[in-house]
Amino acid sequence: MTEFLDRAGLSVDSRLAEFIEERALPGAGIDATKFWADFAALLGKFAPENATLLAKREDLQAQIDGWHEARAGQAHDPEAYQAFLRDIGYLVPEPAPFQIGTRNVDPEIATMAGPQLVVPALNARFALNAANARRGSLYDALYGTDALDAPPAKPGGYDATRGAAVIARAKAFLDEAVPLASGSWADWQGGQLVLADPAQWVGSKPGGILLRHHGLHIELVIDSASAIGKSDPAGIADVVLEAALTTIIDLEDSVAAVDGEDKVLGYANWLGLMRGDLTESFDKGGKTVTRAMAADREWTSPSGDPFLLHGRSVMFVRNVGHLMTTPMIRLPNGAEAPEGLCDAVITALCALHDLKGLGTLTNSRAGSIYIVKPKQHGPEECGFTDRLFDAVEDMLGLARHTMKVGVMDEERRTSANLAACIHAVKDRIVFINTGFLDRTGDEIHTSMRAGPMIPKGEMKASDWIASYEDRNVRIGLACGLSGKAQIGKGMWAMPDLMRAMLEAKIGHPKSGANTAWVPSPTAATLHALHYHQVDVFARQKEIAGEAVPSLDRLLNIPIATGRNWSDAEITRELDNNCQGILGYVVRWIDQGVGCSKVPDIDDVGLMEDRATLRIASQALANWLLHGVCSAEQVDAALARMAAKVDAQNAGDPLYQKLTPDGIAYQAARALIFDGVTQPSGYTEPLLHKFRQAKKAE
Repeated sequence: MTEFLDRAGLSVDSRLAEFIEERALPGAGIDATKFWADFAALLGKFAPENATLLAKREDLQAQIDGWHEARAGQAHDPEAYQAFLRDIGYLVPEPAPFQIGTRNVDPEIATMAGPQLVVPALNARFALNAANARRGSLYDALYGTDALDAPPAKPGGYDATRGAAVIARAKAFLDEAVPLASGSWADWQGGQLVLADPAQWVGSKPGGILLRHHGLHIELVIDSASAIGKSDPAGIADVVLEAALTTIIDLEDSVAAVDGEDKVLGYANWLGLMRGDLTESFDKGGKTVTRAMAADREWTSPSGDPFLLHGRSVMFVRNVGHLMTTPMIRLPNGAEAPEGLCDAVITALCALHDLKGLGTLTNSRAGSIYIVKPKQHGPEECGFTDRLFDAVEDMLGLARHTMKVGVMDEERRTSANLAACIHAVKDRIVFINTGFLDRTGDEIHTSMRAGPMIPKGEMKASDWIASYEDRNVRIGLACGLSGKAQIGKGMWAMPDLMRAMLEAKIGHPKSGANTAWVPSPTAATLHALHYHQVDVFARQKEIAGEAVPSLDRLLNIPIATGRNWSDAEITRELDNNCQGILGYVVRWIDQGVGCSKVPDIDDVGLMEDRATLRIASQALANWLLHGVCSAEQVDAALARMAAKVDAQNAGDPLYQKLTPDGIAYQAARALIFDGVTQPSGYTEPLLHKFRQAKKAE
């Protein structure tokens, strides 16, 4: 039974109260009594406004539903549709041209281009791996994945033939990024190093040479006594790339956090990261291994001056959006507190330890707190976040705009009003990012009654998606984000398919995005190669001023007009979506795993989180509503795919088989059959309900 304590009229989960009072507040210079009184006042002010904003979402959706129902059977009229959206306040006037005013931003965010990791805050080991993924071994990344165009390594120890292919590829990369004045790196014998551009040699230390290209460091590890180095003419034992410049520590889509116990674990890990003292011990090969955060790296410049390189990825924390409430704090009227308000206060409080130097390592040398705020619908909600952050800064004694914000461009009303959304947070914004899956989920839900949607697999080829991706970059550039903030792109979801990633993901820096999401530290190392191939900031200058794709394209609803579905098409789509839903939900509900590599219907491992679940469940809800499939067909697909998911998880000793009366199965079914009525098509309300029921068993 959870114990609740009274704190300034709030009923607070004792585990949260203990964490704040014994771990987060000490050293922060804030009295506990005052903290709780200010927290209660903040909730009292912002919770009602939060509720009003959510009610507006529902009101707009009801009007859009009515528009489509009234025009059933008529051809889509883009001009009339946009006029309607303006009349109801869904579309707002464009702001006059402006430039963001964000200041005190770390270079990893403002002036560098490179990969970004997203990891669940509840998993300390993953978080540490991500924080330490600032640098990665190119040799290891090439040797251990399918990225190399060479036969896989032979089992039974080091494969010298594959190793030679790895070294040849790495030396070819060096020839491209940091060429020698003459000859190839493959022939360099060591000794005097003469580069074509001497300015690229920026540091050295015993056993190391530090180079730089496109703002990213490349470290040559010189160790002629090592197994690899002794066979190299220059003794090069490894090539280490600057990889994950930034990491998002996630409290949202990749976690299953439904109560005070879960939230405190996430907050505690974030505090440990901000203090630099987070560690995690685990068994590896029968031995206990303890992982800790990497130290800064010491180098000497060519002129003989010592300097440090930041040793870790610069970390954001992703708070939850405006929708959910949390049982860990109840307001004086007995209602649950909005979870996003709690996240803003508590994650900022934890980050004070970084700003005040209370720990052993530093995250932001610029003195900022970086918070990603997801799932905001339009500029009014972004403005609400701006004022909320003002209030948290005042509460914690922070200078204005210390708390920076990342705006996820993943909801339709935000995409359509992106410049106005940026303007609403123009003095604290450090990040915009596209999210294909959540954006598609909202596309389906917003236009749920317009007609049956095209299959999920066809969405990426839709014109609205191309418009959405291009608008995000071009509007960001027009608002002055280049050199001040990140313009990001979404996740590569197949962590085992690195060759395919190398072929496809170069499109992100070519698009003008100075960061993009990757699923692992290894993927970050390989994706870093793309930022050596493309000078992103030069590319941004090339495309700055290009026309922004029209709203007509963005608002082109992806319905399957007049399409005759074959039985095989319907069955395949039902099976594909049901398998994905069950495979993800069973881990979420039964094991509390919010993100993991889930085999798809073809047994390809995909990194799945709530965004993937949202699109799959909304797609089936839409087809049910419009009679493309029947309830009986969906239930039959769920039964078929439950057996497949059981087989795919046969090797997991914690796995519980799916049965129709099981909580996980019921959750998956509810996500489909109740999908039309879920707020904005979000999965969180049902997932939280069923996970809480599972934990109560």
